[in-house]
Amino acid sequence: MFGLFKPKAAPAQASTGPAPGEAEHVLRHLEWTVIRRLDGLLQGDYRTLLRGTGIDLADLREYQHHDDVRHIDWNVTARLQIPHVRVFTEDREMAAWFLLDLSPSVDFGSGEQRKHHVSAGFVAVLARLLTRHGNRVGALLYGAGVDTVIPAGSGRRHVLRLMHAMLQRPRHAEVGTTRLHELLQSAAGIVHRRSTIFVVSDFISEAGWEKPLGLLAQRHEVVAVRLMDPLERELPDLGLITMRDAESGEQLLVDTHDPRFRQRFSQIAAQREAQLRQTLARAGVDTLELSTSDDLVQAILRFTDLRKRRSRVVAGAKLPTHLEVVA
Repeated sequence: MFGLFKPKAAPAQASTGPAPGEAEHVLRHLEWTVIRRLDGLLQGDYRTLLRGTGIDLADLREYQHHDDVRHIDWNVTARLQIPHVRVFTEDREMAAWFLLDLSPSVDFGSGEQRKHHVSAGFVAVLARLLTRHGNRVGALLYGAGVDTVIPAGSGRRHVLRLMHAMLQRPRHAEVGTTRLHELLQSAAGIVHRRSTIFVVSDFISEAGWEKPLGLLAQRHEVVAVRLMDPLERELPDLGLITMRDAESGEQLLVDTHDPRFRQRFSQIAAQREAQLRQTLARAGVDTLELSTSDDLVQAILRFTDLRKRRSRVVAGAKLPTHLEVVA
């Protein structure tokens, strides 16, 4: 229960919607502060963001450790007496889809950023990187239900359309528990061609989303992008506070000065964390954890590192221990 409760914030002024050109302003800021840094750090290597499925033969080269033995060209190997592998070019006509959980629990943050700010920044940066290299991106937006579908498209204007759809949404009042399975099932009916799918959510939801996620991963390349906040794992000593369930509106008065309460809160949070990681692992999806305290550049670099190491695992290498916990 405590995993759903958040400290009650001071009443906010009524939102008048985004200022004109807000999406353009945000994207321009991210292009200067995040994408330029990534261009330098990744040196233009964005191949790991999407995994292509093409089979065009590009070259032959000597076998190297961790190469996939299925790609050995036995005729060339027999003729030269040195193992050689076939190198293929990937099909870049891939699409990426963002399944965006924008339910009330995502509108939370204990610091300067809320989870929905982290979500918007991640989607904007990744969508811009992908569309710059000829890929298409689409999105399904979930609030009280799946209320917006943005078909896959490319170009900067399309990214701005996606961002505007995220930023212009009114903040929902309590709408009940999130039903993440509805978002996943909708995606299964809409995304027909094999794609890379990013499920961007805090995964605070009714049960029942596990099977649809696994079915989606059987057909597509699925990445679970977990939105998190440090306060959801451990409570500081704040004294007597009112906590409110962001989705149901239920309120609870608790004494965080009580060390036994803080310990119990941490235990429940740790149990939920372990169960969630196990569920995502069983579904066969990659996982990227995004905290409100994270640096977005470092988070995306972690993601590209995970994808590179996953490719080596396919070729027979062992996944490093520090990545197994988020697999």
